[in-house]
Amino acid sequence: MKNDFDPIAWFLERIFRYHNKCNILLWKYPIRLICFIKGVRIGRKVNFNGFPVIRRYANSKITIGDNCTFNSARNSVKVGLHDRCTLVTLIKNSEIVFGNNSGGSGIMVIAATKIIVGNNVLIGSHTMIIDNDFHHSDPRKRYVNEDIPARRIIIEDNVFIGTNCMILKGITIGKNSVIGANSVVITSIPENSIAIGNPCKIVIKKRWDVPKE
Repeated sequence: MKNDFDPIAWFLERIFRYHNKCNILLWKYPIRLICFIKGVRIGRKVNFNGFPVIRRYANSKITIGDNCTFNSARNSVKVGLHDRCTLVTLIKNSEIVFGNNSGGSGIMVIAATKIIVGNNVLIGSHTMIIDNDFHHSDPRKRYVNEDIPARRIIIEDNVFIGTNCMILKGITIGKNSVIGANSVVITSIPENSIAIGNPCKIVIKKRWDVPKE
């Protein structure tokens, strides 16, 4: 029987794996200290692989639950990253909330009202979740940072969002749903759905909790 063992691939895989573990240990306490100084609430066993961008506006809130992971280092995932994780609250009383066992790679989450990410939510690389338009569609108001449309975003438990997606204002993604790569979500997606596209549309409804016959 032919031996399929590839020592070079095995060695490189070990380097990748242990490099990430060392990176997480290296950044763990400095990032927690910076988050504490910035007033960001962090739960237990939160892992930061690389240094994220976190900007909390005065009298706003950023809360991260237990066992969350945020990958920001360029080589922290095998596909590679060209952006760090970014969490930003733009105005007073805006809020970002991550539940337990959630996170993402090179993601951007920007809140002017409230963005809620539930438990066990996996967010693919370079996905953007933005609850506002940044600039008004009315050209008379476009260069004035007032009255900018913004609506809350809710991502419920057990959602998987693929790479390079954009989740826009006023959206709710129901529990257990999957959003395919490169989707632009402009309308809410019900629970137990697989949706993809620009604009994002449901292609399959599936009850994950029903056993196969």
